[in-house]
Amino acid sequence: MPRIWFLLSWLLGLSAAGPALAQTTDPATGAPAAARPAVPWYRPRHLLAQTGSGLGLLAVGAGYAFARDQVETDVLLGFVPRRYAGSSLLIPSLKLLYSPFKVELSESVQLRPLTAGLYVSHTYGIINDDRRKYSKGYYWFSADTRVGPLLGGRLSYQRLPATLSGRRGRQFSAYYELGSNDLYVISYYTGGNANSLRLKDILTLGIGVKADL
Repeated sequence: MPRIWFLLSWLLGLSAAGPALAQTTDPATGAPAAARPAVPWYRPRHLLAQTGSGLGLLAVGAGYAFARDQVETDVLLGFVPRRYAGSSLLIPSLKLLYSPFKVELSESVQLRPLTAGLYVSHTYGIINDDRRKYSKGYYWFSADTRVGPLLGGRLSYQRLPATLSGRRGRQFSAYYELGSNDLYVISYYTGGNANSLRLKDILTLGIGVKADL
């Protein structure tokens, strides 16, 4: 699994790389602006930290943006201390997010009211001896790997303005994500559990911050 996530991140990061050079015209003088230096494809676009969403008590990582900043992919590593889970857990995860539109609240403040996406995570360190009591196949689901949807929003503050050379301004953002996972959703809709489980029982909440590099 870690190799698969690494390859996915590599491919998505490669597609996120922009052109090697960009040249624009200064509207005041009409002269060509300075060319933008090439940015290595592997360099992340932003750093982030979050809590919740089933990805760890604290998760940190980096991400890439492409398709005019409407699509992002984030790679995180989460941690849950032993006192909260019975054993220390490490949770690598990969998120793919899409923001169809944004609202400019001011010259420096931007709102993305809708962000939708998917995530996949794998948890290392789970202790589960109960499976030994049952026949093979009784537990049909993976105890370690989760896949699920995400829905949220983001508020961003642009710290530095965009330059004439086309370099985007740097943003600092706060975001929230409501999510679930394959096990929660299937459990809710099968076995009559919809009568005993409420929607909030299968939802997770994550909050975090992102900072552009």
